[in-house]
Amino acid sequence: QLRVVAASPPRVRTQSLHGPSPVTTFGPKACMLKNPKAVMHIQDPASQRLTWNKPPKSVLIIKKIRDTSLLQPFKELCIFLTQQKNMIVYVERKVIEDPAIANESFVSIKKNICTFREDYDDISNCVDFIICLGGDGTLLYASSLFQESVPPVMAFHLGSLGFLTPFNFDTFQSQVTQVIEGNAAIILRSRLEVKVVKEYRENGSVEEMTILFSVNNISFCQVLNEVVVDRGPSSYLSNVDLFLDGHLITTVQGDGVIVSTPTGSTAYAVAAGATMIHPNVPAIMITPICPHSLSFRPIVVPAGVELKIMLSRDARNTAWVSLDGRKRQEIAYGDSITITTSCFPVPSICFRDPVNDWFESLAQCLHWNVRKKQSHLSSEEEEF
Repeated sequence: QLRVVAASPPRVRTQSLHGPSPVTTFGPKACMLKNPKAVMHIQDPASQRLTWNKPPKSVLIIKKIRDTSLLQPFKELCIFLTQQKNMIVYVERKVIEDPAIANESFVSIKKNICTFREDYDDISNCVDFIICLGGDGTLLYASSLFQESVPPVMAFHLGSLGFLTPFNFDTFQSQVTQVIEGNAAIILRSRLEVKVVKEYRENGSVEEMTILFSVNNISFCQVLNEVVVDRGPSSYLSNVDLFLDGHLITTVQGDGVIVSTPTGSTAYAVAAGATMIHPNVPAIMITPICPHSLSFRPIVVPAGVELKIMLSRDARNTAWVSLDGRKRQEIAYGDSITITTSCFPVPSICFRDPVNDWFESLAQCLHWNVRKKQSHLSSEEEEF
């Protein structure tokens, strides 16, 4: 029997500029293999290895909905996990109710699968690790399901871009077996903890509310890529004040502003002109969207700061906020968005290691620094 999500008590913000030390336990059984030589809270990326306190027994499969090309991989994976590995498999109910699956020979598989409903059932203590089938969106969705400790995530590249999905499905059996045996590198992808405070205009009272979840009035939500505040449908410039640790640092006048994690620096932020940050770097990136200023460049701030975004008093229109591209909501004068680095990262399983995987994604997905090579000079040309 799955239980309903319980409210989380407010957490005291760290005063360290380096941000909170991330938790190193992921789900009920996984944890970071301790490095006795490490002297800092943030380990060398090459030393981040997965280990298990107890052998994993359950897995959550995230599958892209209504994608017929994923039916066969999904079926093969379910059979492998249930019949060969004796794992308990969790799948979202709407995946099983997909008409494409109903028409396939999934009858024997369905009886071995546990289902859950988003925003209703809590599986945080039931899942040992996660397997994503699809594109980068499946990893973002997996992150949204776990508002505190996240089980390790193994993402297979079966979508379009695949920047965050390093595994090919061709050899899934050996790769999944290595993860079950605890033989894998991981990268801790930091998330942003976001709180929205909305002001009621009828009686002047203030209500804290969640954007992603509204179960038991939870007021904190976790974001893996970015928080985007924009002008929405209005033709006017957005006009929002940006505070850092309680001090007004600037007013954003333009189409909006992106506050992103290092993981999100290669998403919307890079399209808006930001630099790309390796996920192991403890930082928060602030990127304006089409600012009406020639000097407003993207900036990187320490992971430990607290950012607050509010509509400026001189704003001609409201603003809109979205988190990882989901659950857009209007922000009016008096409302505020508070953003800090979360202590609950997403432990993403690497194909090789955190450094090589990242540069491989830059080259393969974004074609970073791809150009024709300059030819060398011949001995005759060198004389001139």
